[in-house]
Amino acid sequence: MFPLLLKPVRGKKPVAPVRPVTKAVVKTLTVDGRAVPLTIRQNPRATRMTLRIEPGGRALKMTIPPGLPEREVTQFLDRHQAWLSSRLARFSGESVLEEGGMIFLRGVAHRIERTGRLRGVTESVVVDEEAVLRVSGAPEHLGRRIADFLKKEARKDLEHLAPAHALHVGRRIKSLTLRDTRSRWGSCAVDGALNFSWRIVMAPPYVIDYLAAHEVAHLKEMNHGPNFWALCERLCPRTPDARHWLKRNGTLLHAIDFT
Repeated sequence: MFPLLLKPVRGKKPVAPVRPVTKAVVKTLTVDGRAVPLTIRQNPRATRMTLRIEPGGRALKMTIPPGLPEREVTQFLDRHQAWLSSRLARFSGESVLEEGGMIFLRGVAHRIERTGRLRGVTESVVVDEEAVLRVSGAPEHLGRRIADFLKKEARKDLEHLAPAHALHVGRRIKSLTLRDTRSRWGSCAVDGALNFSWRIVMAPPYVIDYLAAHEVAHLKEMNHGPNFWALCERLCPRTPDARHWLKRNGTLLHAIDFT
């Protein structure tokens, strides 16, 4: 009798599970005179309000329970003005690339210096014990030229570090791709394809090494369990330091606008 109850009724299609419907409202929030895009999304599973600053400090995301009165949202944002002000202040003035400004390469601050020539290579040099990044090309192409240089340097580092770690774990890397991702620093596909954010080359060398080790470790441990983290630390002993550095400084690297 009971097995018959498990059979689908002929002529009727199985009912698809109902997915939670979310509603989003996009507005602008002013923080210390700065207009910041704010996305407010209702989530049926939410039991409280949460506010998050997007990588680079370019936008805000807020999640609220459905049916919450607008006045409560407004009061919540008002209460967090000081917190937003202090957090967003970290990105002020640090995202603009200009001659005389600073850009980091492997954790070292380089003063940006235009060569004045339309053609030529971008290069890192030391002048009077100061690290300088010399950039050729028209002024309006400054950001793109620097980004192209950083991508080349990132590839040089990661194409050395990742295969070395892969050799230690006995796994093969199918491909290595550089992208400008905002949500994560890297990823590893099940087929062995690794992806990295080229912005990592602005971090100190041990942080770059950690990112390479992290993604290579996924070739063997496709999870974030204890075995995965143990493998990470075997490949990169400074894994805890690197994770702490990225937590504190990662969003600042995303804040830099190369366009």
